[in-house]
Amino acid sequence: MSRKIMSALALMAGNAIGLLLASLLLSGFAIRPLSFIVVVIVFTVVQVVAEPLITKISEKNVPALKGGIALVVTFVGLLITDMVTAGLTIGGISNLLAATLLVWLGALIASVVLPIYVFKDLRQPKP
Repeated sequence: MSRKIMSALALMAGNAIGLLLASLLLSGFAIRPLSFIVVVIVFTVVQVVAEPLITKISEKNVPALKGGIALVVTFVGLLITDMVTAGLTIGGISNLLAATLLVWLGALIASVVLPIYVFKDLRQPKP
C-alpha cells in the first residue's frame, strides 16, 4: 500500500476516533450511525482542504494563530461538516468548542498510536 494511502487512512481513522469520542462524551453532540462514515469522510476532506488555506491566512494576518492551527482547522471542519451533512448534530456553541478539543485530542492520540501499531510503514522517514 502506498504511503499516501496509508497516511489518508490513518488521518481518517484518527478523525473517526475523535468524532466517536466527542459523540460518546458530549450529550448534545450526535452522529447518526448510518451517517458515520459519510461524516468522517466529509470532515477529513474539509480538514485537508482547509488546513493549507488557514495556514496561509494565519501566516499573513495572524501569526500568533500558528500554534493553534490544528484546533482552528478542527473547529472549521466541524462547522462545515455540520452544515453539509444531515448526520451530524453539534448541539450548541459549548458543544462545538468541547467537540473541537475532543476531536483534536482523539485525532492527535490516534496519529501517535496508529503508526506504532497499525501503520508501521508510516514510522519510517520518507525516502
